[in-house]
Amino acid sequence: MSSFSDLSVDGLIRHLNASVSPAHSVEYSAARLRTAGFVETSFGSLKEDVPARGFIAEAGLLLAWTLPQQSTRQFRIVGAHTDSPCLKVKPLPDAGSFGWKQIGVEVYGGILNNSWLDRDLGLAGRVVLTDGTVKNVRVDQAIARIPQLAIHLDREVNDRGLILDKQVHLAPIWGLGQYRPGEFADFLSEHMSVSSSDIAFWDIALYDLTPASLLGQDLSLLASGRLDNQVSCWAATEGLIAANSIDLSGDTASVFALFDHEEVGSESTHGASGPRLAWLLEALHTGTRTEFHEALSRSHCISADNAHAVHPNYPDRHELAHRPLPNLGPVLKVNANQRYATSPESAEVFLRTCDLAGVPHQVFVSKNTMPCGSTIGPITSTQLGIPTVDVGVAQLSMHSARELCGANDPALLAQVIARYFAP
Repeated sequence: MSSFSDLSVDGLIRHLNASVSPAHSVEYSAARLRTAGFVETSFGSLKEDVPARGFIAEAGLLLAWTLPQQSTRQFRIVGAHTDSPCLKVKPLPDAGSFGWKQIGVEVYGGILNNSWLDRDLGLAGRVVLTDGTVKNVRVDQAIARIPQLAIHLDREVNDRGLILDKQVHLAPIWGLGQYRPGEFADFLSEHMSVSSSDIAFWDIALYDLTPASLLGQDLSLLASGRLDNQVSCWAATEGLIAANSIDLSGDTASVFALFDHEEVGSESTHGASGPRLAWLLEALHTGTRTEFHEALSRSHCISADNAHAVHPNYPDRHELAHRPLPNLGPVLKVNANQRYATSPESAEVFLRTCDLAGVPHQVFVSKNTMPCGSTIGPITSTQLGIPTVDVGVAQLSMHSARELCGANDPALLAQVIARYFAP
């Protein structure tokens, strides 16, 4: 195991607190790779030189790899995603009424609407300047808040249930007075120390300012925003660093791909449906087209995305024999209708790796009356023809502004990934 890796829960907490947007997640993980000796490059440079240990960072996408000394005959790949459901600031966000200034936001992904109420919200994301420069921006102060309607004005809310209109009820308040067009851009430019006329466009979202923290009388739980899927991004990064998997006598290249836009379907240049991973694998393989396809057929992929732990207040929502619990190890996710990519053959590789790493595992199958979501697993498997297994850490409150998982499970997943990268 590499001395540069950090598989502690404190290391994960640092990652979570840094990863307030996909771009910030990539920035933090890229810094971890540099510290471990990985060389940053770009697709434009791969034709001339492919580092033995390298990475490519593009906005919310991060690709990293280690190569064997001899020709690559197969790949071991871990895929995850850097994005989380959130509220994104609109291009023309200045709004308000009745003396309140508000920010126009667009719902990104399948958020739990009510979880964003009454939280102190900061801003984070990317800004593109008129000269083409891209800057990551983070405002770590309570900029906005979405206040809930007082119970005195909605007496039946606890009996009827809270119903929120995404357009009307999720507009954050960020000040008093008459709003002014261009005010948000001016605020952003002042924070960045540039002129508002220098800002061409942005991709900025709100995030909960509450930092990640251990929870419970025995500190056995971890609460944070963006556990889905920063836990997997952290485990993939630290697992590859820990593996130090350049095997001079082997023929396996180790790769991880942290994609953006999974929560909205993955159909983008930096999503799992985009071409970037395929481009990288082709660059890492030096043989003929036929030999490349043969290498893909010998390869294996882990799609790492969090799983649903059984909820003690809603046990009926789970299939009786498949109820994962926190801190009992990574969850193998299975779906007969191919919402997950797991097959018997791909599952066997993962289960064998768990045994070799000395890590327990669990199995999740959705209740027949409770359709499950999907992951990048089926996309990657379909596009590249690589046997893929879907796994993840068990958690509660998935897609909430603040989620909950076992404090020990992320490190267990990272240990399995490190062993997977060092067969």
